[in-house]
Amino acid sequence: MNFKSIIAALAVTAMFVGNTANAQTPTTDSAKSVNEVVTADNVEWGWLNPLRGDKSPAAGKLWGDRAKNEPAGFLVKFKKGFSSPPHIHNITYRGVVIKGLLHNDDKQAEKQWLPAGSYWQQPAGEAHITAADGQENMAFLDIQEGPYLVKPTSEAFDNGETPVNVDKTNLVWLNANDIQWVASKSKVKTAFLWGSHEKNQLRATLLKLPAGFKGKIKNLSPNFRAVVISGRLTHQFSKKEEKNELAPGSYFGVEKDSKSIITTDKETIIYIRSNGDFKVK
Repeated sequence: MNFKSIIAALAVTAMFVGNTANAQTPTTDSAKSVNEVVTADNVEWGWLNPLRGDKSPAAGKLWGDRAKNEPAGFLVKFKKGFSSPPHIHNITYRGVVIKGLLHNDDKQAEKQWLPAGSYWQQPAGEAHITAADGQENMAFLDIQEGPYLVKPTSEAFDNGETPVNVDKTNLVWLNANDIQWVASKSKVKTAFLWGSHEKNQLRATLLKLPAGFKGKIKNLSPNFRAVVISGRLTHQFSKKEEKNELAPGSYFGVEKDSKSIITTDKETIIYIRSNGDFKVK
């Protein structure tokens, strides 16, 4: 385990990985989410860097517009053997590996291949490379502002945030008995990733739903967005509405005070980004 991994593991244990955002990265989201679903097979794909065409990773929209100054969530696919040149981004992003093996670090750093279920944070202005080594490689990226741009390392700067790489084996999962907003009988587990649990502040968690879960997630905040990372779930907003089968890479948004009815037949992990509280029961 390298130095960054040790720091990351300690941060997760403290339940606030990457919670070092300064004024550059927004800590709230004024947009109000609505009840919507994007299944993995209905994602709209393009190029992450259109100027490079098929030499660029592919990018699939989940919510928002990464080309505008607004929060956005999107998928990125990398070919096996992909390795970017050293570069920076103008804004901070967070990522979760969905498929394959990804590396994101300084050019000189030894490869730390992050498997599916791992998390990383890339600060604005920090020089780095991104590489992929699985047969299929896909990640979910979350940005709080835009546009998402790639710039040369000659424009590098220090925005005060810290890069983080957390292998899935270093995540700290809390049982339902330890979390007040998860029903204790549900056997649901939670791992905190980033943000603050102060009122109206953005935060992100991984929610691990056991096989055979049948329950509801109620959104109590203006903004709630969820992405399936692994497993599979059946989702509907009410028993009268159509059921959607959500595979990894699928997304659902929930408006305030609405519920998602969820069932699973296998263990399933979802990434939840919210601007406040939610309840699982």
